[in-house]
Amino acid sequence: MNRLGASIVLALVVGLSLGGCSQVKEEGKDKAPAPVRDEQVVEKRVLDASSEIRDAIGLEGKARPWNAFPVKCSGYPSEENVVNMNHTWTFSGVSDESLEEAMGRLRKALPAGGWKIVKDGPDRSQSKAPQIVANSGDGQVSADIRLFLEPPGAERSSSITIFVVSKCFRDGAAGDAADAS
Repeated sequence: MNRLGASIVLALVVGLSLGGCSQVKEEGKDKAPAPVRDEQVVEKRVLDASSEIRDAIGLEGKARPWNAFPVKCSGYPSEENVVNMNHTWTFSGVSDESLEEAMGRLRKALPAGGWKIVKDGPDRSQSKAPQIVANSGDGQVSADIRLFLEPPGAERSSSITIFVVSKCFRDGAAGDAADAS
């Protein structure tokens, strides 16, 4: 699998694990229903969070974003159509040192912008890539930011990969808009 494919798979895994889908039904217990929100409003919030992170990186380089997309949340009946909104992108085209400095800036800028860093250390991959996981101050968005440093001479360039994901929600634009928040 190439790096793009691996990033997409990782985005889906991250989206399912970060997206506030912790309201999973336990046997014999009722779970709270996912809140009703307008999908376009949630998408804008996720894209705005991505922009905040891009600004905090503070470098000129190549940002390769994908479109924001919804992913079904687990633990809900399929007819409820409960999803979270995901936005994944990579930043590259600068030196490894600059990317490492950008991660340092994120460690300061995210809390200054109201984000709470809930993890700062190596990820669980074989490469132990540096990882920052942060939740927005309003609790509606989470970000998983990883630094991938490639060895000299590698065909791929080093990068920071950013996964931004919303909490799970039901789209209110389709009919329950009165309940949307």
